[in-house]
Amino acid sequence: MFGCVNVTTNINGIPYLRTNSVTVGTDTVDFALGFRRIPPVGYLTVNIADAIPTGTTETLPVRFTLNGNTRNLTFFGGTNVTAADLTGTGVVTIFYDWYNGILQLTSPLAPTV
Repeated sequence: MFGCVNVTTNINGIPYLRTNSVTVGTDTVDFALGFRRIPPVGYLTVNIADAIPTGTTETLPVRFTLNGNTRNLTFFGGTNVTAADLTGTGVVTIFYDWYNGILQLTSPLAPTV
Protein backbone atom coordinates (compact mmCIF):
# COMPACT_ATOMS: atom_id res chain seq x y z
CA MET A 1 0.00 0.00 0.00
CA PHE A 2 1.21 3.45 -0.86
CA GLY A 3 1.36 6.46 1.44
CA CYS A 4 -1.13 9.32 1.42
CA VAL A 5 -3.15 9.87 -1.71
CA ASN A 6 -2.48 13.29 -3.22
CA VAL A 7 -5.67 15.05 -4.35
CA THR A 8 -5.08 18.15 -6.43
CA THR A 9 -7.83 20.76 -6.33
CA ASN A 10 -8.37 23.73 -8.61
CA ILE A 11 -5.61 22.84 -11.02
CA ASN A 12 -6.62 25.77 -13.25
CA GLY A 13 -7.26 28.32 -10.50
CA ILE A 14 -10.14 29.09 -8.16
CA PRO A 15 -13.44 29.78 -9.95
CA TYR A 16 -15.05 33.15 -9.23
CA LEU A 17 -18.84 32.87 -9.44
CA ARG A 18 -21.60 35.45 -9.04
CA THR A 19 -25.08 34.60 -7.79
CA ASN A 20 -27.80 34.85 -10.45
CA SER A 21 -30.73 35.12 -8.05
CA VAL A 22 -31.96 34.46 -4.54
CA THR A 23 -35.24 32.68 -3.84
CA VAL A 24 -36.84 32.57 -0.41
CA GLY A 25 -39.07 29.56 0.17
CA THR A 26 -40.87 28.31 3.25
CA ASP A 27 -38.00 25.94 4.17
CA THR A 28 -34.83 27.39 2.60
CA VAL A 29 -33.10 30.36 1.01
CA ASP A 30 -31.66 29.34 -2.36
CA PHE A 31 -28.94 31.09 -4.32
CA ALA A 32 -28.53 30.17 -7.99
CA LEU A 33 -25.04 30.00 -9.48
CA GLY A 34 -26.10 28.71 -12.89
CA PHE A 35 -24.39 26.15 -15.07
CA ARG A 36 -20.63 26.48 -15.15
CA ARG A 37 -17.75 24.17 -15.92
CA ILE A 38 -15.94 23.79 -12.65
CA PRO A 39 -13.98 20.90 -11.14
CA PRO A 40 -16.09 18.59 -8.94
CA VAL A 41 -13.75 19.21 -5.99
CA GLY A 42 -12.14 22.49 -4.98
CA TYR A 43 -12.57 26.00 -3.71
CA LEU A 44 -15.02 28.56 -5.07
CA THR A 45 -15.05 32.30 -4.59
CA VAL A 46 -18.69 33.39 -4.65
CA ASN A 47 -19.88 36.97 -5.05
CA ILE A 48 -23.25 37.08 -3.31
CA ALA A 49 -24.71 39.85 -5.44
CA ASP A 50 -28.31 39.29 -4.38
CA ALA A 51 -29.06 40.09 -0.74
CA ILE A 52 -31.53 37.95 1.14
CA PRO A 53 -34.68 40.10 1.34
CA THR A 54 -35.39 41.95 4.57
CA GLY A 55 -37.97 40.17 6.69
CA THR A 56 -36.82 36.66 5.72
CA THR A 57 -37.00 34.15 8.58
CA GLU A 58 -33.48 34.17 10.00
CA THR A 59 -33.39 30.44 10.81
CA LEU A 60 -33.89 29.28 7.20
CA PRO A 61 -30.89 27.27 5.92
CA VAL A 62 -29.01 28.67 2.94
CA ARG A 63 -28.49 26.50 -0.14
CA PHE A 64 -26.59 26.99 -3.38
CA THR A 65 -27.51 25.48 -6.74
CA LEU A 66 -24.64 24.85 -9.13
CA ASN A 67 -24.93 22.79 -12.31
CA GLY A 68 -28.40 21.60 -11.28
CA ASN A 69 -27.10 20.28 -7.95
CA THR A 70 -28.46 21.93 -4.78
CA ARG A 71 -26.64 21.60 -1.47
CA ASN A 72 -26.93 23.18 1.95
CA LEU A 73 -24.11 25.56 2.79
CA THR A 74 -22.54 24.50 6.10
CA PHE A 75 -20.01 25.63 8.64
CA PHE A 76 -17.21 23.41 9.92
CA GLY A 77 -18.90 20.56 11.78
CA GLY A 78 -21.92 20.45 9.48
CA THR A 79 -24.12 23.16 11.03
CA ASN A 80 -26.19 24.90 8.35
CA VAL A 81 -25.44 28.50 7.43
CA THR A 82 -28.71 30.40 7.89
CA ALA A 83 -30.27 33.56 6.50
CA ALA A 84 -29.14 35.37 9.68
CA ASP A 85 -25.51 34.51 8.85
CA LEU A 86 -25.52 35.94 5.31
CA THR A 87 -26.82 39.48 5.49
CA GLY A 88 -26.17 41.91 2.68
CA THR A 89 -23.88 41.26 -0.25
CA GLY A 90 -20.22 40.37 -0.50
CA VAL A 91 -17.67 37.70 -1.35
CA VAL A 92 -17.23 34.36 0.43
CA THR A 93 -14.94 31.37 -0.04
CA ILE A 94 -16.51 27.93 -0.16
CA PHE A 95 -15.07 24.42 -0.39
CA TYR A 96 -17.04 22.22 -2.80
CA ASP A 97 -16.82 18.42 -2.97
CA TRP A 98 -19.48 17.05 -5.29
CA TYR A 99 -18.50 13.44 -4.58
CA ASN A 100 -18.94 13.66 -0.81
CA GLY A 101 -21.81 16.18 -0.69
CA ILE A 102 -19.77 18.96 0.92
CA LEU A 103 -20.45 22.66 0.43
CA GLN A 104 -18.68 24.33 3.32
CA LEU A 105 -18.13 28.00 4.05
CA THR A 106 -14.42 28.49 4.67
CA SER A 107 -14.17 32.27 4.90
CA PRO A 108 -15.09 33.97 8.15
CA LEU A 109 -18.11 36.23 8.02
CA ALA A 110 -17.50 39.85 8.85
CA PRO A 111 -19.69 41.35 11.56
CA THR A 112 -22.50 43.56 10.33
CA VAL A 113 -22.14 47.21 11.23
